[in-house]
Amino acid sequence: MECDKPPTAQNWSYGAWSEFAGKGFWAESNNHVSPRSFYYLQLAQRLGKNFEKRAAILDIGSEASSSPSVAAAQELTAEASKPKITMPEWIVLAAKRNPISTESGGAVIIQPAATEKILVSNKGLEIKNGWLIYKDSKELIAGRREGVPWWTGGVEARQLEQAKQKPALTRFVPGRVGPGLTDEIEDVVQNMKQGNTVAVEQHYALWYDRRRDDHERIRRMTGEVWPPFYELPFARSGKDTAWDGLSKYDLTKYNTWYWSRLAQFANLAEQNHLSLIHQHYFQHNIIEAGAHYADFPWRTANNINNTGFVEPVNYAGEKRIFYAEQFYDVSNPVRRKLHQQYIEQCLNNFKNNSSVIQLTSEEFTGPLHFVEFWLQTIADWEKKNQSKQITGLSTTKDVQDAILKNPKYAPAVDLIDIRYWYYQTNGEPYAPEGGKNLAPRQWARQMKSKGTSFDQVYRAVKEYRLKYPDKGVMYSAEGADRFGWAIFIAGGSMPVLPKNIDSDFLKAAAGMQPSKASENYMLAGKEGVIAMANDKQSVTIDLSSYTGNYAINFIDMASGALLPGTKTVTAGKAVTIELPKQGVMLWLKK
Repeated sequence: MECDKPPTAQNWSYGAWSEFAGKGFWAESNNHVSPRSFYYLQLAQRLGKNFEKRAAILDIGSEASSSPSVAAAQELTAEASKPKITMPEWIVLAAKRNPISTESGGAVIIQPAATEKILVSNKGLEIKNGWLIYKDSKELIAGRREGVPWWTGGVEARQLEQAKQKPALTRFVPGRVGPGLTDEIEDVVQNMKQGNTVAVEQHYALWYDRRRDDHERIRRMTGEVWPPFYELPFARSGKDTAWDGLSKYDLTKYNTWYWSRLAQFANLAEQNHLSLIHQHYFQHNIIEAGAHYADFPWRTANNINNTGFVEPVNYAGEKRIFYAEQFYDVSNPVRRKLHQQYIEQCLNNFKNNSSVIQLTSEEFTGPLHFVEFWLQTIADWEKKNQSKQITGLSTTKDVQDAILKNPKYAPAVDLIDIRYWYYQTNGEPYAPEGGKNLAPRQWARQMKSKGTSFDQVYRAVKEYRLKYPDKGVMYSAEGADRFGWAIFIAGGSMPVLPKNIDSDFLKAAAGMQPSKASENYMLAGKEGVIAMANDKQSVTIDLSSYTGNYAINFIDMASGALLPGTKTVTAGKAVTIELPKQGVMLWLKK
């Protein structure tokens, strides 16, 4: 123990049991000091009571006199033949020192049920008519999606206030609950409902311990970790030492707390018309900055499973990491088996839940062969377990198109997620290639995107909706937050629409399909038509194939409010309808 006396200052040490160093003030070293407990002394002073009988303090025993009496010496000799009680042993004896009564008194005793009933929910999500809808209400799902933090945070009040923390389902701060700490799942759900958020996009974090926030690659000298902790999917083995100073991971064992938190959220989401978009992997660990790989559980130095990645790590230019090709190489029998087990865990955890959308990876630019392997593993699991998951295809355009054209793998895809490519304002595709070992940000620096527009977002979604009408299409790429109405009118699932949009309108839309005519922004079905005029003052709709009368309604695109019209139209011909103002969508309801 160091207790020094620096210039103009002083340090004090009382009752230190240690090896001493320093010129500070030392008193009662290797001795017991009085009072034995500041806590109980201050408690007695504050409340004006004597708490000695209630004080839980391990007695240090009898006198330590150098001149004991004969009787005292005999007593101490007898005592010396017994082992000294240790603190863990003394703690265990608390139940004897201060027993707690288990008598029920007048309280009613509730016996647990002999068997627990498994409730099958009629809620959750399904894909029907090419839309992602709620099972019970048959409305299409519309609203924002919330991502999770990758690694950052702090536990002091100033840090929590500055960060305005977004939810992290698997972030853990011991003994502390709330935003930026250990999130209360029920509060996350309520905040989502109030904030027009319909889904959380979950993926594991870059690292567990926030010491790695320094983005260095050095091995930690100790396991003195810093909160908040971003729990990872895998359990620690209790063996050896990983790069972060804690024990190595066992990739065949899973972090119970991590998975139980996701299951808890998924169950609550199912009951509250919300969703979990579950990214199995996070590519950021294996491409770009070397620090992302330093504590990665799959790194050979960090697990007991002999994953076979080279050590010492070959950092490009002593800085960057390019391990994606090795990570996605499933010809390695050890890694292949670990991938299979992990993908199955991602499915097992939500086996009885229909509110989860399974995607491959956040920031995914991986190769075709790995996506084929991923889909085959899912298909085998579904067959074995007689259970269906909502599986999304979220890849680069070349990989996406190759999968959808392949009759072996296309049936495993329920939802097409346009995320890693899009059409630019000039009509040209912004389409990085899969399996080229470049991260999305690295592709962006190479390709210099020209941005996108309402028409190009509409084009991308409609193109895939018409080509694959039995599959849902979700747009998550450039412009997703700004062009929600373009996604909607093209037939896209989970568009960002206003919070208070009319529920009957969403239910009606779920029964429609996008118009095949390229010049129309229109959804059409047996019970009606939804059309958008863009910047025109009127909308012309061909109702020659329809019969009966249709009520004219309008939806304010800014607020989502229903603006009922005062007229009806008779089908059997083309009709032109004047709009009450710009920025409204026409809804003809039979």
